[in-house]
Amino acid sequence: DRVSTQSTGVVIMSEPAQKKRKADEALSPIAFNAPCAAPKQLQAELIKTARAIAAPGKGILAADESTGTIGKKLESIGIENNETNRRDYRELLFRTPDMEKYISGTILYEETLFQKAADGTPFVDILKSKGVIPGIKVDLGLKVIPGTDGEFVTQGLTDLDVRVQKYVKAGAKFAKWRAVYKIGEHTPSQLAINLNAESLARYAAICQANGLVPIVEPEVLIDGDHSVEKCAYVSEVVFAAVVKALNDHHVFLEGSLLKPNMTVPGSDSGKKLSPNEVASWTIRTLQRTIPASIPGIMFLSGGQSEEEASLNLNAMNALSGTSKPWALSFSYGRALQNSAVKAWKGKAENVEAAKQAFFARAKANGESQLGKYAGGSAHSAGESLFEKGYYY
Repeated sequence: DRVSTQSTGVVIMSEPAQKKRKADEALSPIAFNAPCAAPKQLQAELIKTARAIAAPGKGILAADESTGTIGKKLESIGIENNETNRRDYRELLFRTPDMEKYISGTILYEETLFQKAADGTPFVDILKSKGVIPGIKVDLGLKVIPGTDGEFVTQGLTDLDVRVQKYVKAGAKFAKWRAVYKIGEHTPSQLAINLNAESLARYAAICQANGLVPIVEPEVLIDGDHSVEKCAYVSEVVFAAVVKALNDHHVFLEGSLLKPNMTVPGSDSGKKLSPNEVASWTIRTLQRTIPASIPGIMFLSGGQSEEEASLNLNAMNALSGTSKPWALSFSYGRALQNSAVKAWKGKAENVEAAKQAFFARAKANGESQLGKYAGGSAHSAGESLFEKGYYY
């Protein structure tokens, strides 16, 4: 089937052999034209968006609390959980002057994606005018997995393609889906690991097929008395399963982002690590599991105090002598907003003070993304933001 030319030594495959080879490749499970969840015409834009979100010195404001969850925040300052108060609070965040210097994207709840400011301007337009990329939380919360020790799987896949198309039309450019895993004597079970990995991967593939960058959030909860070694082991097992599922579903890794937990001891362990220790454990966990093709790691704060979340992120980015092929950044909710909501107190006369508090935390985390945060931000609520069973 091959013809050799003595003058050049080049071996030329005959036409029948070429046809047979092409036919074999088409049938092969590892064909050169491998399937991909992201259509070719969308891949460049997905890469562009993912890289913009993970840009140096910037990160994500997670403002995607459900109506019930933000209600707890509003009730903590003595105001009613209604549409007007939710709007006013989020408007002060989005209209904070120069927040775009440190915030690249904002995750919205469905209500907020379609909501307008008091003057009638859509929130999406306010964000876009600042160059902040709008995103959307698309999961529908957690359900207990029958037959497990109170473990959860995330809901929302059934009509996700329809909802995603609606969100894209409204201006969303990326999405988020959260899965949670609790560490216990017999948890997380392999069933919970597999179910959530599969759901995260299906969500990511559906998003990319419709032009949204998926943020994949596997959160190993801080709840418990486990050691940092146990957190590292469980996180590695969980992250590895998620990455395998992403590959099984042909997710375009270059057009996706990861939102994992940091590697820390359990909240009831009595152990407290220094920022450098958290950085070393967390980087090792990522090195063992996360491909370099994913452009950004957007950490969740997981109940850390505002200052703690900033210092730990700063230590990771300042850490030298080790491989860090991804941007290491933030996707914080409570750790960006706690001081702001306390300064606001639901009063119009406090809006400017609340904006200053929010800007200070955004700046602190932007500097942490560069490994340049000195600590001690003037606006920092130092208390722990941990809530047992934070299953929003």
